[in-house]
Amino acid sequence: MNPPAGRTSRTGRPGRPRSPEADLAILAATRAALVELGWSKLTMGDVAARAGVAKTTLYRRWAGKSELVVDAVAALFDAHLDLPDRGSLQADVEDVVLRFAALLERPETKTALMAVVAESTRDDALRARIRSAIVDRQKTLVLLGRERAQARGELPYEADPVTAARNADLIFDVIAGAVVHRALVSAEPVDPDWARAFTALLVAGLRAALPQPPPEGR
Repeated sequence: MNPPAGRTSRTGRPGRPRSPEADLAILAATRAALVELGWSKLTMGDVAARAGVAKTTLYRRWAGKSELVVDAVAALFDAHLDLPDRGSLQADVEDVVLRFAALLERPETKTALMAVVAESTRDDALRARIRSAIVDRQKTLVLLGRERAQARGELPYEADPVTAARNADLIFDVIAGAVVHRALVSAEPVDPDWARAFTALLVAGLRAALPQPPPEGR
């Protein structure tokens, strides 16, 4: 469901074909530099030196460090978050919650995500890029999980596309918000027990909020 990490940037410009290997090296160098230097000291020149490319190579791909850091974070999400079919809605949600929490525990994810979110409060264009490169892409996991649950009969199909889209947004916001708050704000563990309790509450809420189909035979 997620695009390859090497295609995270959308700022392609005319010139020689892009190298996926160079992109991966640049994004990895960006994450390493951010952990070591912090947002304020991070420069495009430092990233270029770490990645072994010319600074002009970076500027052909990204307009500045805000876009570069967002894409570096997006590449981690694309590479490490997916939704294997665990056989039930409860198991699917538990699994993605634990995967997400494990990703947030990585220093490069934690540092980069906190930095770009803080910076986006003053930059509308950066906020929009976070939405398109990270949020909208990861919402595909919610859509996939809901489709599976509907196919299993665990959740009803929603006839109104506007309501269905709104509910998908709410599910994503609840899961992402709860995990980010617990892991990065409260600094509490997101362990299997917490994931199980959180998921049970979420699934019960979904079943109570959505109209249920009548039992078979009626």
